Amino acid sequence: MVNPRKKPKFLRQGSKYLKKVKKSWRRPRGLHSKLKVKEKSKGAMPEIGYRAPKSTRGLHPSGFKEVLIQNLNDLKKIDNITEAGRISSKIGMKKRKLIIEKANEFKIKILNP
Repeated sequence: MVNPRKKPKFLRQGSKYLKKVKKSWRRPRGLHSKLKVKEKSKGAMPEIGYRAPKSTRGLHPSGFKEVLIQNLNDLKKIDNITEAGRISSKIGMKKRKLIIEKANEFKIKILNP
């Protein structure tokens, strides 16, 4: 289900050796930039060829579609074959335990128990 190919880490040019340059991707725009010219040893640039298949896009690495759970009623709307639940971070410990017990009854996978 999940795409087996590994995508490279797309790092910003200079982030490996300059502390002030953050790692988050920015497109190289320099006139003499080796990365812009796509020299092999200078790292990878995001391109359309790295895109995942349409069937696996937006899925959790486990292969399930994520559904946010904010209360017990949200569990009833989940299809346990294709979807998995992620419990909202605003839920307290008492309600979280109840939701996990109900999810086990319905055989629903919880991504953050």
